[in-house]
Parts: sequence; C-alpha cells; structure tokens
Amino acid sequence: MKIDSFNTWLKDDNRKTLIMGILNVTPDSFSDGGQYINSQKAIDYALKMENEGADIIDIGGESTRPGAKTVTIEEELNRVIPVIKGIRKKSNIIISIDTYKSNIADKAITAGANIINDISGLRFDRDMIQLANKLQVPVIVMHMLGNPQNMQDNPLYTDLMKELILFFQGRIDLMTSNGISKNNIILDPGIGFGKTVDHNFTIIRELNQIVELGFPVLVGPSRKSFIGQTLNLPPDKRIEGTAAAVTAAIMNGSCIIRIHDVKEMLRVVKITERICSIT
Repeated sequence: MKIDSFNTWLKDDNRKTLIMGILNVTPDSFSDGGQYINSQKAIDYALKMENEGADIIDIGGESTRPGAKTVTIEEELNRVIPVIKGIRKKSNIIISIDTYKSNIADKAITAGANIINDISGLRFDRDMIQLANKLQVPVIVMHMLGNPQNMQDNPLYTDLMKELILFFQGRIDLMTSNGISKNNIILDPGIGFGKTVDHNFTIIRELNQIVELGFPVLVGPSRKSFIGQTLNLPPDKRIEGTAAAVTAAIMNGSCIIRIHDVKEMLRVVKITERICSIT
C-alpha cells in the first residue's frame, strides 16, 4: 500500500486516533531492547499488534534512548529489512521506518514500508529531504534538542512551546519549499527527547498549540522516564501512567499515539474518543 497523502487517507477512512505499535529490532532500547532482535520474533510480534488493533507498525533498528550508541548502516539494514519484508508477506498494515538515515529509509520504503519517521526532523542527513520529495510518502517530523547522546544533558528552553512551534514552522517551510506536500507532514513534539519531566507534561497539556498548526500530531509517551520518575516505577510498570498521558494527548488534539501496549491502549483510546464525542 502506498499512502500518497496522509491527511487524505485519514479523511477518506474517517480515522480518529491511530494506534502506532512500537517494534524495536534492537538489543538496547530502553523498554523492550533485545526482545525482538530475532527477525521471526519481530514479525510475529508485529502481526500480534495488528491483531490487537494497531493501525501502524513503527520499526526501528537503532535505539534512540538517552546515551544510545549509533549503529552502522549495514547493521541497521540487517535488522529492519527482513522484518519489513516478512510483515509485508502476511499483512498490508501500514509500516513506518524509524530512522534518520536516508539510505535506510530508501531501502525500507522499497521493501514495503509506507512512512518515514525521522527523530531528527530531517536534520541529521542532508539527503533525507530530497528522498522524501522523491518518494512522496508521509514523513513524521520530530523535535529533539541535540542528539540521543546528549539530548538529556540539562535541556533548557526560554519558552518551550514557542520554540517547538518555531522549529516546526521552519521545518514545514523547508520541506514544502523542497517539494514535499503539506498533506504528507506529521508533527511529533518529541516527548522525552531533550525534555525534562516538566517539559513533557507541559507539551501534553499545551499540545493544542501544535495542533493549531494544521497538521496531524503524533505523541509518543509510552513507558517513558517522565512517567517512571513521577511514579517511581520501572518501564514495564508504567501502563497506567501511559494511559493517563495518552488520554490527555488525545483530548488535546493528537491523532496518532505511539505506544508499546496496543491492546490496553486501544481500550483507553476508545473511551477517550467517546468522552470527546459527547456534546
């Protein structure tokens, strides 16, 4: 399946909140590192998430947790391409490739992925903008202060929401001036990427300011450290905190939720949407 226009796809299918299931094909991701490094296990888990209600499977072959080490292009390809091809043999579910490298994104789309999810906001690889223009696929543009190696080293903002909005406006202008359709731009404020605990809560509370830019907004709070630090819980015990963050994000305008626990968060989404739909 090729998504020529993400916004049009949303409207045509009368979509509300989309569930993006996380599939980390890595040995060192903060929550589930190593569980799905085996390609067949990863494929099976992706199909399980689809059966539980995921609309999108987000596949990443390099951990982007704070302090994570980079991996070679060859290693990242070896991790993600067999999984994409394996899923595609059995399912037409939408697949996003979580990478900031144009070579990975190009080969992933060729293998059957539909969306580019770039944590750098198309900043780390100068060829990513040209690739997105050539492929004309949806692109998730995330905000991050610094890079995964230093993003949590005392992140500071003068005006958090204003700086996020200025960042997105700059990215949107650059992308559209390079031939990328506005209908293929998705914004992600980057919960946990160069943000303090308070920054993350502020973003979720003030998310409508980003939504007002007129683009689909993705939020990824799942099991993240701002929940763990607030509740003093490890990643696998943060489901209730994740549920609260997901609820608030939807009520403040997010239409894509990136999460680990598909079955449970789909229930949260359904109840939140009913609350939002009552007039």
